[in-house]
Amino acid sequence: MEEKYLRVLGKLYPNRQSVATEMINLSAIMNLPKGTEHYVTDLHGEYEQFTHILRNGSGAVKRKIEDTFGHTITEQEKRSLATLIYYPEKKMQKVLADKENPEEWYGITLRRLVKVAKRASFKYSRSKLRKALPKDFSYVMEELLSNRSEISDLEGYYDAIFDQVIHTGRAQELIVAFSDLIRRLTVDHLHVIGDIFDRGPYPDKIMDDLMNLHSIDIQWGNHDVLWMGAACGHMVSVATVLRICARYGNLDILEDGYGINVLPLVRFTLDHYLDDPCECFDIHYRPEDYKEEEQNLDMKIHKAISIIQFKLEGQLIKDHPEFHMDDRLLLETIDLEKGTVMVEGKEYPLLDKKFPTLDPKNPYQLTPEEEDVMKRMQQAFLGSEKLQRHIRFLYDKGRLYKIANNQLLFHGCLPLNEDGSFKEVEVDGKVYKGKALYDILEKELRNAYYKREPHVPTKSNVHWWCWTAAGSPLFGKSKMATFERYFLADKAIHKEHGNSYYKYLENEKVVNSILEDFGLCGDGDECHIINGHMPVKVTKGESPVKCGGKVLTIDGGFSKAYQGTTGIAGYTLTYNSYGMVLVSHEPFTSIEDAVEKETDVFSHQVLAVHATKRRLVKDTDTGRELAQNMKDLEKLLEAYRYGKLPEA
Repeated sequence: MEEKYLRVLGKLYPNRQSVATEMINLSAIMNLPKGTEHYVTDLHGEYEQFTHILRNGSGAVKRKIEDTFGHTITEQEKRSLATLIYYPEKKMQKVLADKENPEEWYGITLRRLVKVAKRASFKYSRSKLRKALPKDFSYVMEELLSNRSEISDLEGYYDAIFDQVIHTGRAQELIVAFSDLIRRLTVDHLHVIGDIFDRGPYPDKIMDDLMNLHSIDIQWGNHDVLWMGAACGHMVSVATVLRICARYGNLDILEDGYGINVLPLVRFTLDHYLDDPCECFDIHYRPEDYKEEEQNLDMKIHKAISIIQFKLEGQLIKDHPEFHMDDRLLLETIDLEKGTVMVEGKEYPLLDKKFPTLDPKNPYQLTPEEEDVMKRMQQAFLGSEKLQRHIRFLYDKGRLYKIANNQLLFHGCLPLNEDGSFKEVEVDGKVYKGKALYDILEKELRNAYYKREPHVPTKSNVHWWCWTAAGSPLFGKSKMATFERYFLADKAIHKEHGNSYYKYLENEKVVNSILEDFGLCGDGDECHIINGHMPVKVTKGESPVKCGGKVLTIDGGFSKAYQGTTGIAGYTLTYNSYGMVLVSHEPFTSIEDAVEKETDVFSHQVLAVHATKRRLVKDTDTGRELAQNMKDLEKLLEAYRYGKLPEA
């Protein structure tokens, strides 16, 4: 097998010279500083805040500007340059509106951008840099970024290039190209640790941006998996997505973002809930331009789809006793005459007693009208080309967890028992725990998507189970108390108890056991668990840094709906060759303010973990792959040297 492999490798490197050249190249790459990794989580459709954090690299671009210019330009000039790099087209439009002869500004700006780009490119090989250059300007940009030691008047050489670019009318395009390059070089790779969807208005725009990034991975969150199930045509997942969109006054995302027509649901709502005020189904987060008539309609839609969801969930739970979710069968305990419901063995008065479509004798059966609506909505989700494209990208780039450069990334939790041991969870009649639980669930999630016919609903319930079951590592709570929050006044019964994982985040022995189960060294200082899902309530004194820094929970409230609870607008993490930096962000105003007033997200450093020595590519996962490639090339070189393989 080794000889066969070497023959195949020999087609790429047909002689000793080509092998030696590649080994030298790999050695050079391995000794470059590692690229910057950027970690974000719980984006929840907040496009403007996300795109700004992405464009400024959580402050990494500003640091590059500071490192490049120091005190040689003013703070105002640094802010203007940073804003230009973030939003080149928008910023140029504003700047040039006030300039009759912009040639001088073009020249100064291009020179500054080249300097920042040079600083950002130091840690990359020429080959990688060349691949990052846009085709239209690849030659010009490579010339400007190279150090031409043989040219005595280098500044004059650059001036001639700039003058020609300006003369030919391509200065604006080159400014955009350099701005894009700087952002790309500043952040080498993006990790999205779950929950792109729900709550905020523009998850589709976030997905479009993610699909255009050069290097990215995604760890699925519970809200992502719910949308993945809806895109597979799972009817309960479809109903739940519709309910959440209605709850946040965000049904527009379905129609405008994904071309999913909700008119059948609207008509059904008006037929059955027109005279119902639906006061218990208020809109949780109102958009700024939200009109009263829109709110009233959304509240009615909210109630209509909630009742449908509860019915569909009841059908699933009754059909699958292995889910162990009988405590969620609440519709059958409603007493319409008394206006009460039984929850956990206790009778509670209902806040809303109007159930126009509920049959007490068969509470989980959809009416013919409800059945028709849901079949239409199911087909609309299956038929949305844009949604299907986005979900395919989630599958292509996503996993339930990832191990990257000794960091364990997952969205929710690793289910634990009360004593801190790994919780055993039943999946398809077998019991799994720890990493094995993650592995089997990922396999099931992929099978549910890939093993179905196009436009045919999946028969698997794994997406919905991951969304709501107590044993799900994505959910991580005792129950999803949606019904209780709508219908019961007693807030004690609303409580969703978190899995014991969250209780043991400061227990080093438990944290080490989790790391070791995933093949990482729990006793080392270089391994961390990085996850989101549970917002860190800064206003109550909570910290994202757990277990002496071994666990970093970086959900700080990207979603505006959470910012009143957390007190901030999210955490992000960067990991470069010098170490890790965790920062918290203040709420972002708008892209317009960022361009017009040159405002940036105000960030606070929460944690800085400095490496004992600067990390190189050879210290990373990529470096370990390159080291293996070096060993293979060494064997190929030996085969050529001793005549085991003929050279071309």
